[in-house]
Amino acid sequence: MQPIQFYGQKNITSRRIQETRKRLGLSQDQLAARLQVMNVNMDQQILSRIERNLRIVTDYEVVCFARALGVSESWLLGGFDEIAAKSQTKG
Repeated sequence: MQPIQFYGQKNITSRRIQETRKRLGLSQDQLAARLQVMNVNMDQQILSRIERNLRIVTDYEVVCFARALGVSESWLLGGFDEIAAKSQTKG
């Protein structure tokens, strides 16, 4: 089975999740706890892998991240343009 990647990335939400978490003053443990309350099996280590773009993010996780961080799903997924532009500049 081929690893899932998009323009060399595992997910397109990593930067925006990390940026928003930090802006809200949340630790990775605190954000993981918010997700666990929504029945998302998430701990600090998994969240770290997501933020470092080493793990995919499922559709239901995107919805829960958006709710936990107080942003829209479409904003979290808006990283597509940034990734595409980055890959084009690498040549």
